[in-house]
Amino acid sequence: MDPYVGWYQPEQEGPAKRLWLRIWETQSETDKMNLKNLENANPNVNKAPDFIPLSEVNGESRNNNYFNPTRRKANDNRASTFNLNQNHDALIGEYGGCPWRVPNYNYKPGILGLHEEIEHFYMYMSPTETEHLVRSTVVNRIRGAILSLWPQARVEVFGSFRTGLYLPTSDIDLVVIGQWEKLPLWTLERELVVQDIAEKESIKVLEKATVPIVKMTDKYSDVKVDISFNMSSGVKSAELIKQFKDKYPVLSRLVMVLKQFLLQRDLNEVFTGGISSYSLILMCISFLQLHPRPERLRQPHNLGVLLIEFFELYGRKFNYVKTAIRVKNGGSYLSKDEIQKSGMPRNKYLYGEYNHLLLLFKSAKVACPLERSKDVRENTKQIIVR
Repeated sequence: MDPYVGWYQPEQEGPAKRLWLRIWETQSETDKMNLKNLENANPNVNKAPDFIPLSEVNGESRNNNYFNPTRRKANDNRASTFNLNQNHDALIGEYGGCPWRVPNYNYKPGILGLHEEIEHFYMYMSPTETEHLVRSTVVNRIRGAILSLWPQARVEVFGSFRTGLYLPTSDIDLVVIGQWEKLPLWTLERELVVQDIAEKESIKVLEKATVPIVKMTDKYSDVKVDISFNMSSGVKSAELIKQFKDKYPVLSRLVMVLKQFLLQRDLNEVFTGGISSYSLILMCISFLQLHPRPERLRQPHNLGVLLIEFFELYGRKFNYVKTAIRVKNGGSYLSKDEIQKSGMPRNKYLYGEYNHLLLLFKSAKVACPLERSKDVRENTKQIIVR
């Protein structure tokens, strides 16, 4: 485990950990020196710019710069636990453990303590009425701006805000349904600034993305919002997830913990090579559907076991080269070869490109239950399975 992103528990302290840390830090310093020497020898090789300038779009001059996701700023992620172990007393000592820990509560040893902490984490991270009201206000203001431009359009909420599976740092996903010859991304960008909903610097228009969107940050609440056009499947997907939440009561808790796990490691955004919330939820649903001991899903005090089993399945056992996931009709695993024979479009990232021992998550397929030919993890490329 990388000591810069790991969060050590008291029982892990000891001579073995100290020795391992010295080995890790020595190797890290060696890697840094080798990289620096390589850059000095080849100063212009493989050096990505911080920004990709977009000076002109469709004949119009634009000031919108696209942030290169591979060069994230260290302070972009408020939930990051990077280097937490180097500031243990200041950050951990304030809460006597974690901020979600109930004051003076002593967790039981082992797996039962993990279950208790997951419960406490879920209660702590679940949105309050005030948080929900703030987000609803943001949605209403944006809806008003959109309808002032296109009165016949329809604005729908989907994603985590609609399903209730959102963290305090989660985005709001909106879709605008209407008829346009060309998606009016830049028109919407200007209107959001004119209506004083967002600062121009906080808006990014991802025109060339697989799903073109307008990303913005609300000026008053600092809530981030993604706005897409004519993607009605997102609303249907949210309703499907709500049905699975009712069927599997443990789903919400697992998803919340796993979303935070990815967020802390900057692996929660598809456009930066991470995994989307929708993909993660489908993985959790598949895990619960195909669990070899279904009775465990109904047992109390079992969240810790399920979380470990989830990591064991997708971190060690799952065959990412040959297998796809489907959650329709009770859930099943599918052969990628059979999917290809059935006519699903071939994707270069799904077949045969990664035959080395480190398999990128992108080589696994998660089939969207609402769109047969869609792979909802198509752009996931930064998560590595060892």
